[in-house]
Amino acid sequence: MPCSPALLAVPSQLSTVLTNKTLLANTSLLTGTTFTPAPDAVGGQLWLSALLAALPLLVFFVLLGVFSIATHWCSLISLGLALAIAVTGFGMPADLAGLSALQGAAFGLFPICYIVIMAVWLYNLTESSGRSKDVQAVFAALGRGDMCVQTILIGFIFCGLIEGLAGFGAPVAISCAMLLAIGLPPVKAALATMVGNGINVALGAMGIPLTTVARMGGVADPMDVAAVAGRIIPVVAVGVPLLLVFIVDGKRGVKDTWPVALTAGIGMVAGHVIASNFISHELIAVIASLLSFALTAVLLTRWRPAHTPAEFASAPAGEKISASRVFLGLLPYLLVVVVLAVTKLWRVTVPGTAGPGGAGGAAGAAAPRRIEFLAQTDISFGWPGLHGHLVDQAGNALSTTTFTFNWLSSPGTMLFLTGVVVTAVYARCSSGGRYPYSFRTGLATLGATVANLAVTVGTIATIMALAYVMNFSGQTQAIGAFMALAGTAFAALSAFLGWIGTAVTGSATSSAALFGNLQATAAAGAGIDPHLLLAANQLGGGLGKIVSPQNLAIAATAVRAPGSEPELLRRGAAYSLGLLALLTLVVVLAASGVLSFITA
Repeated sequence: MPCSPALLAVPSQLSTVLTNKTLLANTSLLTGTTFTPAPDAVGGQLWLSALLAALPLLVFFVLLGVFSIATHWCSLISLGLALAIAVTGFGMPADLAGLSALQGAAFGLFPICYIVIMAVWLYNLTESSGRSKDVQAVFAALGRGDMCVQTILIGFIFCGLIEGLAGFGAPVAISCAMLLAIGLPPVKAALATMVGNGINVALGAMGIPLTTVARMGGVADPMDVAAVAGRIIPVVAVGVPLLLVFIVDGKRGVKDTWPVALTAGIGMVAGHVIASNFISHELIAVIASLLSFALTAVLLTRWRPAHTPAEFASAPAGEKISASRVFLGLLPYLLVVVVLAVTKLWRVTVPGTAGPGGAGGAAGAAAPRRIEFLAQTDISFGWPGLHGHLVDQAGNALSTTTFTFNWLSSPGTMLFLTGVVVTAVYARCSSGGRYPYSFRTGLATLGATVANLAVTVGTIATIMALAYVMNFSGQTQAIGAFMALAGTAFAALSAFLGWIGTAVTGSATSSAALFGNLQATAAAGAGIDPHLLLAANQLGGGLGKIVSPQNLAIAATAVRAPGSEPELLRRGAAYSLGLLALLTLVVVLAASGVLSFITA
């Protein structure tokens, strides 16, 4: 996909946009005219345009963070405000503004919500079948009865795996409950899980946050953003398991269990680097967690803590689990990795498209490309009534008004097929009658999953509609162009902006939708690699999840400690802000060229 609105005005064309007001056309589609967004549309003043453009976001954050209004209402109110500002402030025709919202909502529903529903269903199959008990027992046996070790296995590795598959609160709720079940004190169980989960939030839920931020930032391939994120993560995340051990048992825990903590951290970041640069952005958190698990498991066959304090020793597993039960319990997670890896690596060669030399002309012919086999079934079309009416400075239709319906190549379809296979296997293999299951029950679980996520689906669709209206009308460009006046100093603000987005909304995907275009616009204006700032937005957003009110509530509920949110916030903020400061330092050094390998 070519350039998005994020890159149409800056840096080289920013001055043109600021001086050429005739490019705006506040007219109806019925006349066949076009609209080109300008960052100084309000009174010809960039600062005034940016201030007005920021109102929808400000209202959203205040309603949610100060008045604790439900997220779906916050997003609806902010969407209405953004539409009004687009029409009255930025001169966008009302019909184009409405169509922009519809395209954004459609993208929110498919593929984003489609993937979310199928990923959550896959996990729910292990819950409804009872196999989740065997998964929990596997970790208890591997942890040798030591809570510090089990905290790493559950709060860092397993939580990262579930984040990679499902996300949206499920990893924290599940892992908190498992840590509570092995006897960890409630607040420590919640805090360790939230801190351990933060680094994978930006990469999880089948790469939805990365897909979204790439889309909003005008990056054709999310792997370009993922690769940069993968080179940043090792510096920030390798020591996270040590933080978890410190939360559980302080300096004593770190001293006794640092080998396993370091092994888990190295395995995780190595998986991040490999998957983000060479495999698939959808599988980063999954592959990283599985590699971390494999290395840690190997170490635990030959090593155990020299001393496990009585208060941090869990009861041994009550029974020995057969290999078949272990395999069946882990089947959904193993199978989805295989299915997605095969479909992503299965590529074919297709003819190149026409280049600048002319459509179909030999001079403009591009070299053949290798693309995913299933991607050939994708259906792309210009959004009706919008495509061709939203143009750049040269009068060319913006490619972001093209909608791609990847019905077969979508990770959601792969997850659905995996779920069907898992349901069929569970229906035939009851492990000696211990776990009776039926195909009908599996399908009923899918129905229940859809029903339970109804509000979440509506919220995501509305937030995406808000993001598209702000992007297509020029509101996000105005904010980005104004912030870009900070020059290279904006690199120090990039991760913090993502942190705020997720801390308030509770979703790295929402943060990507709100700020992806802004980050790309500011990067172009400041002369910074946009991939760096898009990656920083998402990694900062993951760390913001630690202190998100929604996340605090989920964790407190999962550990059966209602009212513990203020303590979790106080203690979690120290870890969240500390990691954010480290991330910001890395981003600044990368932007200045000191760590040039990150953007190479």
